[in-house]
Amino acid sequence: MADIPIVDFAQAASGTKEEKEHIANQIDAAFRNIGFVYLKNHGVPREKVDECFAWSKNFFELPISTKLLAPHPPGGSHHRGYSAPGVEKVSQHEYDANELHKLRNVPDFKESYESGNTNDEAQPNIWLPESSLPGFRAFMESYFDVCKALVHQLLDILSIALNVPNPGLSATHAQSLFQLRLLHYPAISAQELAGKKRSRINAHSDFGTVTLLFQDAVGGLEIEAPTRPGEFRPAPPVPDTVLVNVGDLMSRWSNDRWKSTVHRVGFPQGNREGIVPDRYSIPFFATADPDTLIAALPGCWGEGNEKRYESVMAERYVQMRMAALYEG
Repeated sequence: MADIPIVDFAQAASGTKEEKEHIANQIDAAFRNIGFVYLKNHGVPREKVDECFAWSKNFFELPISTKLLAPHPPGGSHHRGYSAPGVEKVSQHEYDANELHKLRNVPDFKESYESGNTNDEAQPNIWLPESSLPGFRAFMESYFDVCKALVHQLLDILSIALNVPNPGLSATHAQSLFQLRLLHYPAISAQELAGKKRSRINAHSDFGTVTLLFQDAVGGLEIEAPTRPGEFRPAPPVPDTVLVNVGDLMSRWSNDRWKSTVHRVGFPQGNREGIVPDRYSIPFFATADPDTLIAALPGCWGEGNEKRYESVMAERYVQMRMAALYEG
């Protein structure tokens, strides 16, 4: 099992300066060592999380013809709507079209639905007709707002950890152009998964700033051991927590002070025979505003610790990574 710490986030919003610094220091240590942290008392009510999983299950149980009334457009530039199993193929820093095509010979056996900020004019949401799943859109919009608030609280704490002066990292995410993703991994035979005829999701790192992940009880998430590349350890669901990890943009911003750790979805613990059950998860991806210049932050580089990356605009980097996910 991966050694991911659990941090109490209860005082992040209203705590004293010392209490906030204590939280920041704990998260800083977790991000330096492993790139992941569990947060408890994070402010997203358990009932709200349970309801989101219920809506997710209701959505994915719809006939494929109904789900395709909200189709993900071809390519990765407009990342909204429904993607059927095999449409998206996750890879790790592979951008050559021929190599990406080869990777699709082992399809990702998952389906997804993406939505985002209602104010995102560049990537408007693609909803089902209301009659197809009444109440779905309203709930997803409300859940987005709750997760958005948590991200901005987290960014305030991360600003303390990195000594970013006011207005801090939250201001660089002011447009909240985030992504709420519903994921369903259908049941699959363990033999098919072990034989690599299909994958659930390949080893990859996230490419935004931070990711919130709500998991069901099935498990299957694995993260790469920090000091042993290629060795993966389970990151099981912990009740009443949200799992948070560093994305590539944040890793670049911190000049690799914080790890954007590779992770994948495979076998749940102790289940390598018979049928691997359905798995549902709800990641919430945050990224900086499009015109944000991602360059090593002051205090994250200096003599003996040179800048490791060229500066890049947030939008350019994200679009480059998105284009590799979908054939267009």
